[in-house]
Amino acid sequence: MRKNEYSDYRSVIADSWNRCIAWGLDHEHEPAPLESEAGRLEEIQRLYGELLSVTEAEVLPYYRNVLANSRCLILLADQHATVLNSWGDERITETRLKPWLQTGANWQERNCGTNAIGTAIAIGAPVQIKRNEHFLKANRSIIGSAAPIFDAHKKITGVLSVFSDAYLPQAHTLGMVRLLSQSVENRLISRQFGPDHFQITVNTTADNFDSPWSGILACDDSGRIIASNQRADQLLGMPTVDARLDELFTTHRNHILGHPEQETLQLTTRSRVRLSARLKRPSVTRRNPERADPAGTRGTGQDLRLPGIDNLEHGDSVVKRCATQSLKVLERGVPVLITGETGVGKEVLVKALHQASHRKDQPLVAVNCAAIPPELVESELFGYEAGAFTGARAQGSLGFIRKAHKGILFLDEIGEMPLSAQSRLLRVLQERVVTPVGSTESVPVDILLVTATNRPLNSRIDSGHFRPDLYYRINGLCVELPSLRNRADRRLLIQNIYGRHRDQGQAEELSPKVLSALENHPWPGNIRQLVNVLRVAIAIADGEDIQIWHLPGDFLAEFDLAVNNEASMEGLAPAEPTNSDTEVTDTFARTLQVYHKYTGNISRAARELAISRNTLYKRLRELGVR
Repeated sequence: MRKNEYSDYRSVIADSWNRCIAWGLDHEHEPAPLESEAGRLEEIQRLYGELLSVTEAEVLPYYRNVLANSRCLILLADQHATVLNSWGDERITETRLKPWLQTGANWQERNCGTNAIGTAIAIGAPVQIKRNEHFLKANRSIIGSAAPIFDAHKKITGVLSVFSDAYLPQAHTLGMVRLLSQSVENRLISRQFGPDHFQITVNTTADNFDSPWSGILACDDSGRIIASNQRADQLLGMPTVDARLDELFTTHRNHILGHPEQETLQLTTRSRVRLSARLKRPSVTRRNPERADPAGTRGTGQDLRLPGIDNLEHGDSVVKRCATQSLKVLERGVPVLITGETGVGKEVLVKALHQASHRKDQPLVAVNCAAIPPELVESELFGYEAGAFTGARAQGSLGFIRKAHKGILFLDEIGEMPLSAQSRLLRVLQERVVTPVGSTESVPVDILLVTATNRPLNSRIDSGHFRPDLYYRINGLCVELPSLRNRADRRLLIQNIYGRHRDQGQAEELSPKVLSALENHPWPGNIRQLVNVLRVAIAIADGEDIQIWHLPGDFLAEFDLAVNNEASMEGLAPAEPTNSDTEVTDTFARTLQVYHKYTGNISRAARELAISRNTLYKRLRELGVR
């Protein structure tokens, strides 16, 4: 054990002893074990059935060969230190301690002093308590090693511990119990979220995917992380639950979620750490690809599903017309081409069309053509035969088009598709058959096609990068979604998005000043940018009502510029601004910038501005900030 590790370890023991003293315990104290109440076993099975079954049926068999010849006893306790079950050799200790190894016994520190189970819960980390490190003398005949089991939201759901005779060697026991608890944690996540979510396993090398120390990410098909284990947070260097794949990795989420199962995928995190990954798709086909938050991570308990076809807009006639016309023609088998700037909600419209169509129970397969390397587009879209090329899977691949059979195929960024793939796609649309790469046999397919682009395809045709015959084939109905700055329902849309993401306790609506700042923003990133700005503001506000200074720094920089421009315009009527007018405007902009820099800390902001707190309060009131 290194010096720093030893110091930390001694600190854990010392802190625990101090807690015991504070609770009024002494070394001679001998707590009486609680008697099991009638029906207690049935209640435990009802409350902790899944935890018990995962531990016993899926994990313990791997370790029986290790423990079979050892005088060890494994205890599973709940998050309150109550024993749920035990496995192994009860002869490890004297008779008077046996009641403490039975179901219903409670090992909280306040009852039993420093001990493996209670102390592991108290510190939220693995721990080993040796003979004389137990606070109570009554427990000094055993050594305990314990590790917490965390649920998908990083809360303790149980504790696994290994007790052994104090005179037996303890090498590797703590490492074994850590491995055991991590295995249980991983199995619980896979059981709970595997059937209807994507599961991404990440590790430093592809050789270690099956290790309990692999990171696990469970996400929905929009790329939002619903659940993860501790190891995933460690590998990515940040909390992962509720983040999106595009925020975690440099590879687009469509490429990640469209990658062949069991094939290694190389990913790079936003902090430039290279990881190996393996994808597992949902084992249960979901009727609605955008589900309400199953983990209840939002404080409001509101339904955070993407809007349906009837509530894509809040009074904007252009968006309404796009939605209604697209649904009508798509139901008749006519292709739909959606255009518009990046972030205007093309994918949201497609998912709403899918849910409103008669094919809502069939797959919606979304493919971002710009996210797939050009040399892989054909094999990914059309599939391939076994051994069709170097690196091909032994069993071949269906391809995205055949996966969309009977459903809807959505090709985003269609303008980025290579010419070779365009000619093959044209044949699919004309003849309704697909020929896998490396095969001479064609397979019938039944798909409805929706495509999207954020730049005019005419320019791609003129430059020779897009086939005109394919353009006319996909352009059955062309609709253009308006940018956020041009939407007539911008104010209501902002309030609606805020309402779906706000924390419990926050105001149901944004304040007029914040709403005005958002409504008058140019929004170059459109709705996608708006959602990110609101999510950042909600997180920074941390349960409080959102104020101007809670908005992201880059947004506030543009807000400062708007304040300057507005002040300058006022100064121009009827005369040009004086030097004092310009100075006041610059002062206000600087005040707001510094105030945001210190996240609302009046004292620090006043010191940097070299003004009094009262003067700072006055300026902020004039700005409408406080």
